[in-house]
Amino acid sequence: MKKLLYAVLLIGVSSALSPAFAEGNIVIAKNEATKKPVKKTVKKAAPAAATAAGATASAAVDDDDEDLGEANIEGSIVNNFNCELGNKITTYYNASDDKHIAIRWKDKVHRMRRIGTSTGANRFENRKAGLVWIHIPSKAMLLDSRKGQQLANECRDPEQAKALAAKVKS
Repeated sequence: MKKLLYAVLLIGVSSALSPAFAEGNIVIAKNEATKKPVKKTVKKAAPAAATAAGATASAAVDDDDEDLGEANIEGSIVNNFNCELGNKITTYYNASDDKHIAIRWKDKVHRMRRIGTSTGANRFENRKAGLVWIHIPSKAMLLDSRKGQQLANECRDPEQAKALAAKVKS
């Protein structure tokens, strides 16, 4: 029960803070544009260091633009979610691969990679598409990590919808 509470709190805090961080980045970008360029001196040992730093920077870019490949949904376990505002999401799981899922959102299928969490929530990301899928026992949500906003919230599969209806009746 504590894990569920922590997961719900984490989701609420992250959705509340994401727009604030997005606005903060805009302000920082404006401040950086007004700064005067600083002349840098380069030492002879710097090219080796620059090469190492460039390799690290390109690795970070590759990680952000990771290509998870095409989603193979053939033979998958299909789960349909109904969300707020009439949004619908379909997830595809393979029993043999618990590290990846595929999500159909707006008539496009995205392959997503599992990201470990301390709360026990199932979190999947596709950084190239900028999508994050978080699934907890009571609901699921789809987030846009680039804009820092929710795309679909209060998503429930038929089992979760039944459990919610039973809870509301009692």
